[in-house]
Order: sequence, then C-alpha cells, then structure tokens
Amino acid sequence: MAGSGEVQTFAELDAAANRLSHVLRNAGIEAGDHVAICMENNPQFLEVLWGCHYAGVVYTAASSRLTSDELAYIINDCGAKAFITSMYKAEQAAEVFDETPNVTLRLMIGGTIDAHGSYEDAVAGASEQPLANRIAGRDMLYSSGTTGRPKGVFPSLPDVALEEWASSIEALQQLLFGMDASKVYLSPAPMYHAAPLRFCLATQAIGATVVLMEHFDAEDYLKYVDQYKVTHSQLVPTMFVRMLKLDPEVRAKYDVSTIEAAVHAAAPCPVSVKHQMIEWWGPVIHEYYAGTEGNGFVYCNSEGWLAHPGTVGSPLNCVVHVVGEDGEEVPTGESGTIYFEAGGTFEYHNDPEKTAGSRHPKGWSTLGDVGYVDDDGFVFLTDRKAYMIITGGVNVYPQESENLLVTHPSVIDVAVFGVPNDDFGEEVKAVVQPVEMPVDDAAAGELERELIRFCREQLADVKCPRSVDFREELPRHPTGKLYKRLLKDEYWAAAGRSI
Repeated sequence: MAGSGEVQTFAELDAAANRLSHVLRNAGIEAGDHVAICMENNPQFLEVLWGCHYAGVVYTAASSRLTSDELAYIINDCGAKAFITSMYKAEQAAEVFDETPNVTLRLMIGGTIDAHGSYEDAVAGASEQPLANRIAGRDMLYSSGTTGRPKGVFPSLPDVALEEWASSIEALQQLLFGMDASKVYLSPAPMYHAAPLRFCLATQAIGATVVLMEHFDAEDYLKYVDQYKVTHSQLVPTMFVRMLKLDPEVRAKYDVSTIEAAVHAAAPCPVSVKHQMIEWWGPVIHEYYAGTEGNGFVYCNSEGWLAHPGTVGSPLNCVVHVVGEDGEEVPTGESGTIYFEAGGTFEYHNDPEKTAGSRHPKGWSTLGDVGYVDDDGFVFLTDRKAYMIITGGVNVYPQESENLLVTHPSVIDVAVFGVPNDDFGEEVKAVVQPVEMPVDDAAAGELERELIRFCREQLADVKCPRSVDFREELPRHPTGKLYKRLLKDEYWAAAGRSI
C-alpha cells in the first residue's frame, strides 16, 4: 500500500486467496456463481480478487461511489450469492441488505455490522491448501447502458483450469511495456475500474510488485514514483493535467526517471497535455483504446503518437472497420462508427437487445464510438457514444439524470450533456426549462442548488450536473426528439472548443 507502506508477500497473498476460496466453497458458492465486491482501495482488495479467482467464481467489483439503489441493482442483476465489503461502506451495506435477499454470504473487512460476518474471522480458520480441480474465475464488470442503468459485460471465454490460465493483459504488459518480475507497478485509480483491476492482477501474475495508492493525489503520485522506484503505471489524462498544474518546484522535487512505461486510456488526452508529458517524462507514454467489453485493442507508443498527434493508435489484436449510417464501410479518412473484428466476443448480461445493438450484420462489434482511420492505419476518435460524457476517465450517461430531474416539480424539460472542463476533460451540465423562469440571479442560483441537491440525493454525484442553466424552451422537434447536439455544440463553441 503506497500510503501506509503495508506489504504482502506473494506467499501471503497466495495463502490468503486459498483461504477465501475455501470460505466461498464452504458457503455453497460454486465455480460459475457470482460474487459482488464493493469497497475502497485497501490492503485486502487484491487478495479478495484472487480468492474469487481461485474459487472459479464470476466476480463483480462495483464502484464505491454508487448510491445504495444503484449498488443493490448491480448485486441483484449479477445474481451475487456473496457480497464482500468493508467497514468504510458499512452504512450502505446496511441500506442494501433488505434489497438484496438472494445474497447468502456477507463478509465485511475492518469491522462488522448486523447480518455481516467478519472477513478476517472467516478466513482465519480456513485452509491454506488449494481447492481441488480449480477452474479460473473471471470478472464481470459493469458499464453504463444507454438507458442509464449499468449493464454487466460478460466476456465469452471458455472454462480454463486455473493452472493453465493466463490473462491477455499479461502478454500486453510483457510485449508492449517490458513488464517482468523485476518491475514495480504503481496503480493510482480505484480498483473497481476494469483497467486497474485487470492490470494489477496481470502484474502480480507475472510476478512483479504492485504498489496500490489508497486514492490519487498529484504530488503523492510523484512522491511514490520516487519512493518506490516505480517502473510502470497506468493513469487517465486527468491525472496528467493535475500533475502538470503542480508548481514546477514541486515537480522537480521528485525523481521520475525510473518510469519505463506510463500507460493511459479511458478518456481522450488533449494534444497539448500529451506533448507536455512526453517532454517531461520522455518517450515512455503509451496509449490504448479499448473497452471493458474486450472486443478490440488499439495501441500507440510515444513515437507513433508524435508522428500522428491525437491518434489513439493502430489495431493490434483486431481489424478496425469504420462504418457509415448505411452500414457500409467508408473511405479512409472519413468518420463513422468504429467496429472491431476478431478482437474478442462478449455479451451484455441480461440485455440481449443491447448485445444485438452492438453487432454489425457481418459479426463485428462496436463500443459506439465515432472516428476515422488515416492512410497509415492510425485510429482517431472524433466523437463518443451518443451523448456519453467522459469525466475524469469515468463514463457517464446523461439519460438517467435527465429522467430524474424531469420529475422535479419545478422542471418541465431538461437536457444533460458534457461541457469542457480543464481538469476532468468534461463535466456534466444540465439545461432546464423550468415551470417558471427565475426572476433574477438569486432565484436562479437557489433553483440550481435545489436541482443539484435533488439529483445527488438519488444518484452518484459523478452522474449529477455541476451546474444548471435555465431556458424558456429547449430545442425539440415536433415529434418529441430533443436536439441535444445543438445545445452541446453551442456550449463547446462558447468555450472555444470543438467537439
């Protein structure tokens, strides 16, 4: 652990994972059953993941920022038979108890509340010997759906004996980023996200050291790079921005010369920011474009990016097709929906309609992003899924907050979309048609605060608007279609930015 310095050896990790696998099996949880996890970055997070993996279960790490309603939905939707959480989430664990009746085993780290057993006590009495005939587990992580409700992404993978299992991320770490057992990987992001979860597990599978930050802080990150002689790390562009905004004297205090590969993904990185990072850290910045769905992987190192500024890379394990509205491929350089061929298959859990909507008639699959491919085969993203907002590397779909805000008694109509934010890439903005227009700035400010509070009471704060503007009418077609893009274009143009 980066902050506390607490260390767990591989032998201790293996023993802890074996003990949890026995706890799960003794509770009647078999290979293929589902386990939900919700907690902050803590010293037990990785042993819980490996324990689930050893037990052959499907493990779902849920965001610790979800509301109780959202968390209960995920626990129920994934069909979790066990729920592992921490004292940090005790209040929410109590709130979801009555709403998750199918959970038969509840364990809590760092303390207990009613109806939850002590994780520490449960594993203390379990065997450290491996289970017999082990099947490797797998993750099923949740990505927000177009209706706002998150959907589990279930990769279509065959059962594999644990001893024969190898993560595809291991190969990427070794071949692209030079990872081996001598390296040190610093993970600054919440472990419930797909990239940190999968990269940390792959790093440990290789035998390298993981240093896990409790939470991200720009100066702390640099301090830990220096302190732990970090060689590898994965970040999001927001983290770059915050480090670049540190006082130059603060940045100069820390030695970052040990970094061999700094990987970023999850959100577009401004060209100027990436230029500054390469100038500061050297040509060690790597980028990839992929999704939780695991259906394709596009990659670019610093040299490739400098030759094609703004690219997200070229395809490695797949073929990229750019498709127009008619379903046909468009010429090189023209924008369209990006589809992957032969990069991997997946399904959206309990949502065959969404699964079908991600498929092209030729069997290709898409994340819904829009972009183009240049003459050299490099991919550029020119838009994102419908009206999805990417704020600080987190994908936010505005429909859910729109559906909520329109139920407020003071609201007739509402549009929610992303506007530029220097730190987070985008921030959530709401434009509201109120029942009565505020008579002055004070009244508008009061209503704005009320609507933000109303939203945050029922949804995770990352989904809620940070600001609200008011208009007498929103641009709707007589058929009822909201021309949200008109509003979005207006705000981005006013900020001097293009979408």
